[in-house]
Amino acid sequence: MNNDDLNQLLKSVAEGRLSVKNAAGKLRHIAYEDIEYAHVDHHRSLRKGFPEVIFGQGKTADQVIGIMEKMKDQENVILATRLKQNKADAILSRFPDAVYHPDAKMIVWTFKKPRIVGRGTITIITAGTSDIPVAKEAYLTAKAMGNRAETIFDVGVSGIHRLFSHKDIIEKASVLIVIAGMEGALPSVVAGMVSRPVIAVPTSVGYGVSLGGLAALFAMLNSCSSNVAVVNIDNGFGAGYMASIINRK
Repeated sequence: MNNDDLNQLLKSVAEGRLSVKNAAGKLRHIAYEDIEYAHVDHHRSLRKGFPEVIFGQGKTADQVIGIMEKMKDQENVILATRLKQNKADAILSRFPDAVYHPDAKMIVWTFKKPRIVGRGTITIITAGTSDIPVAKEAYLTAKAMGNRAETIFDVGVSGIHRLFSHKDIIEKASVLIVIAGMEGALPSVVAGMVSRPVIAVPTSVGYGVSLGGLAALFAMLNSCSSNVAVVNIDNGFGAGYMASIINRK
């Protein structure tokens, strides 16, 4: 339940369209709901402006379904991340209106189209094509949170002229998410072009010495561009969420 829903509920009681008893029933689980294997945080939309997001990795399909079942009457959108195809298929068999995005390994179930609350555009840039799955996770998160978002793929430093051809789009962005594996150099380059915040996302793309993304992570943490902040390896969701917080009106 978000602030708009709560205000509408209280207005309905004040105007006599909803009984106090029925209103109390709707508010019974406003804090959280204990379903044994999870404490579903229904209060998060009121507290933080966006619902709890389900981290699917490590959960069974039945556990994800159980959490979604408790959330669906309370929220306008449900996100579930890190879901492989077989687990997503089981979840969609229960909730056929939800949409699975296999590239992002993410389910988005929208009950009410999110209104735009971002003041500008979030631009998501990848160094390579192999980084696109992480970018899609960031993109879907940003869109679900009420932002205008656009993407630029495969413009890494091995062909830096490709990046510069998108200079106008990059300079118009309010927040940039820059995603790279290998040596992780692209966020520093982009940040040197703009005055906007750049959220760097290291990916686990690369040969052995990349150490599953640690080389890119260390490079981004050592960026000489002062407007770079870094999230964890492959954490497209975290980047999309943080960019949305920065971009809020």
